[in-house]
Amino acid sequence: MARFPTDLWRSLVLNTSSERDFEAAFTAAVEAKAHAVLMDSDPLFTRRRDQIVALAARYRIPALYDRREFVTGGGLICYGSSLADVYYEIGTYTGRILKGDKPSELPVMQPTKFELLINLKTAKALGLTVPPRYSPAPTR
Repeated sequence: MARFPTDLWRSLVLNTSSERDFEAAFTAAVEAKAHAVLMDSDPLFTRRRDQIVALAARYRIPALYDRREFVTGGGLICYGSSLADVYYEIGTYTGRILKGDKPSELPVMQPTKFELLINLKTAKALGLTVPPRYSPAPTR
């Protein structure tokens, strides 16, 4: 198995505490010659996703997200748990509790379904080629 060359991988952590910090964070990523950004899961990011997606497009930086809403809003790629499945499990747990199960006796659940979404239009705008196995099948 081929090993990923570690000299190509370097992490740069850019902290933000408000939407006012986003512009500076993307500027810092560009100045550091970042090849991509990985957005952490945070309510601030989700709430300001349109701004973040627009900044990634303006600075032409591929960005990876954890929620499909970023990709449907123009972001490049997301990989994360299926919120629909998570909400379904929450409903199942709630039902069990309402029927008398003790919350402390319920098993700890983790997501089992994950989704990978790639916005082909954004990939093309960034000059990226998406391998055929990740592209949708042609439709008639």
